[in-house]
Amino acid sequence: MRILVIEDEDTLRAQLVERLRREGYAVDETGSGREGEFFGLEYPIDAAIVDLGLPDMPGSNIIESWRKQKRKFPVLILTARGRWEDKVAGLELGADDYLVKPFYHEELLARLRALLRRAAGWSQSRIEVGPLVMDLGTKRVSVDERELELTALEFKVLEFLMLRADDVISKSELTEHLYEDDSERDSNVLEVIIGRLRKKIDPDRILNPIETIRGQGYRLRLAKRDPST
Repeated sequence: MRILVIEDEDTLRAQLVERLRREGYAVDETGSGREGEFFGLEYPIDAAIVDLGLPDMPGSNIIESWRKQKRKFPVLILTARGRWEDKVAGLELGADDYLVKPFYHEELLARLRALLRRAAGWSQSRIEVGPLVMDLGTKRVSVDERELELTALEFKVLEFLMLRADDVISKSELTEHLYEDDSERDSNVLEVIIGRLRKKIDPDRILNPIETIRGQGYRLRLAKRDPST
């Protein structure tokens, strides 16, 4: 998942970006409101964290601009203003949630995961696609209660596919949402990861969990198993 962070306090922004990357997110960052507005309009962002009190352009104006341009990714507001009127104003402009500074990173991460889930149509941290189950909070994945050992990158790829289950996702879309830099986007690496996931999810080659749609991309589609079989 690709997260945009717009925060002009350098220390706080660096801490946020470092923590998000440790959690497996690709992160675009800036201390400029105008640059952040551009990133949100031009980059394949999955969610944005926006400080309201930016020096060159208010965070509220950025959110309003995105919504006018039909950018629907969820937005989490950061604000030093504790008044309820300020929170309501941000939400009315199109933000999805807010945190008042100072805050705990664990709370921010929990709110961010919830926004990403809801944007994909999931209300709980437990995602189920047929016999495949992923808990976004604990980062555990299982198939028919058999727990899978996944690398951080394998988890990221599978998370994206599970949140978009039944959709055909192109290689370019996958890599854009998983990697920050063009230099990291190697389709051969992605093919290796998809191959490893297939073997780990379905070692007996029965389920065909991740389909290759020729000329289009990949699709995760798993039917619920009949327990009597």
